[in-house]
This record gives sequence, structure tokens and C-alpha cells, in this order.
Amino acid sequence: MRSQDRAGMTAIARAGIGGLTAGTVVLFAALAFSQEAPRLTGPDPAMENVPAPPLARPITDDRRKARNYPEQPPVIPHSIEGYQLTLNTNRCLECHRREFVEASGAPMISVTHFMDRDFQVLADVAPRRYFCLQCHVPQTDARPLVENEFTDMSATTAE
Repeated sequence: MRSQDRAGMTAIARAGIGGLTAGTVVLFAALAFSQEAPRLTGPDPAMENVPAPPLARPITDDRRKARNYPEQPPVIPHSIEGYQLTLNTNRCLECHRREFVEASGAPMISVTHFMDRDFQVLADVAPRRYFCLQCHVPQTDARPLVENEFTDMSATTAE
């Protein structure tokens, strides 16, 4: 270790870095690394109240969409406006529960939704799978926020 004076400062620290004081170095670093962040969204000034944009229209063609990867939750191909999804009521189950699929023509809930976290099969939908909208989303005609560049693994070519 280099020799230090009684204040605990080395000779290099007393002299500064190349004649610069520590405060100047910190100021220079702050200026060099600071950037003006671009404004993403929202009104100007930031705390102004503005009306919310209209919701995108749901796609209601009732066609099943292809999944992009294994284990992807299927999307909801119909409107869910007005559906009640609470601790006591789940309107999705009125059509997708095992005993109702024949009459409704809706696809049955996956058998994985009837298993608890220890893979024990339950008589009804597992509590952790009860709130459908935590994984399944309805489709809308909204413009994508970013361009989708996803390429399916089967479409890629090995060179």
C-alpha cells in the first residue's frame, strides 16, 4: 500500500488526476454520461389530464389462432366485454368447462388447468388457473407497438 499522510490521502489523490480536482472529475463524468431521454408518451406538461384513447375493437371471428411456440396460452378469439371474472364468478367456465363444451361448441379447458402445483388432479379448475386473463388475452385490431420479427424455429434454415 502506498504511504499515506495523517489525513489518509495518497500523494496521487492530493494532486488530483492530471491536475483536476475530484469535483471536476465527477462533473465531467456526469456530463459525459448524461443523456436526454426521449419522451415516450403522455401529455405535455406531464401531469395534465387528457382523455384516454379509444379501446381497440376486438376481433370476433371465433377462429382459433395458430400458436407461435409450445406451451403458449391460446388467445381468446371473441369479445369478452361484460364478462364477469371475480372470485365467485367466472363467465369463461360457462362455455369452456368440461360439462358444457358439447352444448356450447367451445374448446374444453386443458387438463393442465385441473392440476395443482404438485400435479395432483382436482375435480374442478385449480385455483391458480381460475383467473383466465392472467394468461389468455383477447385479440384486437390494435396497431402493434413494435414490429414483430418473430421467426418460427421450423421456418429457420440451418446453413
